[in-house]
Amino acid sequence: MPKKLTTDPAIHFRVEATDLHAHLYRVTLTIQRPAALQRVTLPVWIPGSYLVREFAKNLQGLRAHQASHAMEMTQTDKSTWQMHCRVGRPLVLQYEVYANDPSVRTAWLDASRGFFNGTSLCLQVEGQAETPQALEVCAPKGAGSWSVATGLTADAVNARGFGTYVAANYDELVDCPVEMGAFWSGEFKACGVPHRFVVAGAAQSFDGERLLADAKKICETSIRFWHGSKKPPHRHFVFMLNAVDDSYGGLEHRNSTALICGRRDLPRQGERKNSEGYTTLLGLISHEYFHTWNVKRLRPAEFARYDYAQENYTRLLWFFEGFTSYYDDLLLRRAGLLDDAGYLKLLNKTINQVLQTPGRAVQSVAQASFDAWVKYYRQDENTPNATVSYYTKGALVALCLDLTLRQEGHTDLDAVMRALWRRCKAGPMTQADLLTVLAELGQRDFGDELAAWVHGTAELPLQAVLARQGVAVQEDAAQPAQRLGLRVAEAAGIQVKVVLRGGAAERAGFAAGDEWLAVETDARTGEAWRLHKLDDLALYAGPHHSLTALVSRDKRLLRLPLELPQGVTTWRLSLHDAAAAARWLAGAA
Repeated sequence: MPKKLTTDPAIHFRVEATDLHAHLYRVTLTIQRPAALQRVTLPVWIPGSYLVREFAKNLQGLRAHQASHAMEMTQTDKSTWQMHCRVGRPLVLQYEVYANDPSVRTAWLDASRGFFNGTSLCLQVEGQAETPQALEVCAPKGAGSWSVATGLTADAVNARGFGTYVAANYDELVDCPVEMGAFWSGEFKACGVPHRFVVAGAAQSFDGERLLADAKKICETSIRFWHGSKKPPHRHFVFMLNAVDDSYGGLEHRNSTALICGRRDLPRQGERKNSEGYTTLLGLISHEYFHTWNVKRLRPAEFARYDYAQENYTRLLWFFEGFTSYYDDLLLRRAGLLDDAGYLKLLNKTINQVLQTPGRAVQSVAQASFDAWVKYYRQDENTPNATVSYYTKGALVALCLDLTLRQEGHTDLDAVMRALWRRCKAGPMTQADLLTVLAELGQRDFGDELAAWVHGTAELPLQAVLARQGVAVQEDAAQPAQRLGLRVAEAAGIQVKVVLRGGAAERAGFAAGDEWLAVETDARTGEAWRLHKLDDLALYAGPHHSLTALVSRDKRLLRLPLELPQGVTTWRLSLHDAAAAARWLAGAA
């Protein structure tokens, strides 16, 4: 058991899983030295996920007292409360939080598992955000097999991790999520640094040793990328993975990450070949671990101090999320978890995602970063037509910069990233810092490239830079949905989800929400065929290019004239100079 601190923090949170079936945590907050007018507030968002989520909606039953005296409390806005206190006496607040969100962003509690981020449970004490904070995690009654995993520093905990943890300030407290339950747990060291991996919800076939071995390769590759033989900035790291039936995502923290994946994507005992789902999971692990440097420490200047009460805007997510997305799969290749063909397949997918997004001609990736609060996390049927992803296009900006730097012969993006780390002292960064480093290492100004690639909507020079690096672009016939300009669901017939701008489906008059029932191939004879999936279209259309689509919209049957387009293609990458490509993929100068 770690040595207990001699001085207890003045801010103490006690978290109890009081009702597993009602999904309720009880939180007791003790403020040893409250102000005369003490305000407390709950964050409205969590760093790393750029959407106001209104966590206060799940807080209930807030009450306060000093000694035996109940305090009158006034709510001043959606997530702020204030009390008039007697100075010199501890103030105790108690409340409950409803926790029934399985994502990595909020909180969860049921009979098999508990999880929470501090932004969902822990009120910020105005005037004392910079003081040390304690978090006491209590074991639920009857949960004898449960344990705790967190990146917080243990103060006084038992063998299963229940007890008191400490944080230097509120930012650190809420940047360390807590996982509870009867999870699988394993450990490894990466470049001498202890790492723990916990997995909840895995099936009996789960191969934990293989996951640990692969995660170690990823972590060591990332550490060496940033520091060579030197130590990383974190003294320990915790991966918290929740395996469910069908989900995917992650959220970065300074010395931990919360992940969620489909349990079918976990490695299985007896299987040595990576499934597509497991490769995707490894990419997620790589992405979130790379964030340990790129966004959690090296970060937008606007994030120097978080304001938890409102949106925190930046135009740099194309760098912090996009460049991280570039390196996540590339570092899998350098860790030996992908071969060249496997990496090019993943890059190919990213390129086609961007090329099949009409919004890339409407919105710059810098504007997409700024608009994340209202667009990226609130996607609808028009999103692909009006926006571009700062993840995918940002990754392609990184690709173009990296290959351009390499081909000009002075440096590469790897060196630029490390120079930025040093220049910004692993802290706040601006675009001007990036341009300065690019000019110093690349020996010329890169302002025109960033103006066009980041702040403009012109096409990126992907084909040219790839060709010079030994990668050829082949154009193959597009799949039916891409050919028509549609995104559909085919679980029960053909449900139209998105109609892409400028495509054949839009010209025909399709709309999101339509059910595509059938196609009439010959107006003279009335010959028509029922469709169950888009692949049926080629079967029944035969040589015809002019068809009539029969769709249901709001229970009305419509006949839409559809012209099948010709010459719609998609990219396929292939190696034509393996040596040139290997120098890039292996990280050689």
